[in-house]
Amino acid sequence: MIQRLNPKQAWERLQSHPQTILIDVRTAGEYAFVGHPPSAVFIPWKEAPDWTTNPDFIQQVEATVPEKDTPVILMCRSGQRSMQAAQALEAEGYTDLTNMEEGFEGDLDENKQRGNINGWRFHQLPWQQS
Repeated sequence: MIQRLNPKQAWERLQSHPQTILIDVRTAGEYAFVGHPPSAVFIPWKEAPDWTTNPDFIQQVEATVPEKDTPVILMCRSGQRSMQAAQALEAEGYTDLTNMEEGFEGDLDENKQRGNINGWRFHQLPWQQS
């Protein structure tokens, strides 16, 4: 079963359980230019510009997280792609998976802008740009 945490809860988990791996599944452009948590491991789930699934995703995760019982939190822009990635990892036998709901940028507000309602940056959690 895939757990769900909001960004604040995910940050608390990362601080209290340092063995937890945070995987950022966004595109390279999002990771570099929009920003990312300093401890995040970048492994894209989808690839721009055509948004195809990264055919090497599972192998890249296995290289980074070889023990399938290691706690893993997955994040994306809003929590959608990271849930898809978590489901794919669950199907491959990973047992301690968490989807970070709200994502890095959060949900759209009434003006169709992100970062004003929720998300990692909204909660003023640590982040950086490449």
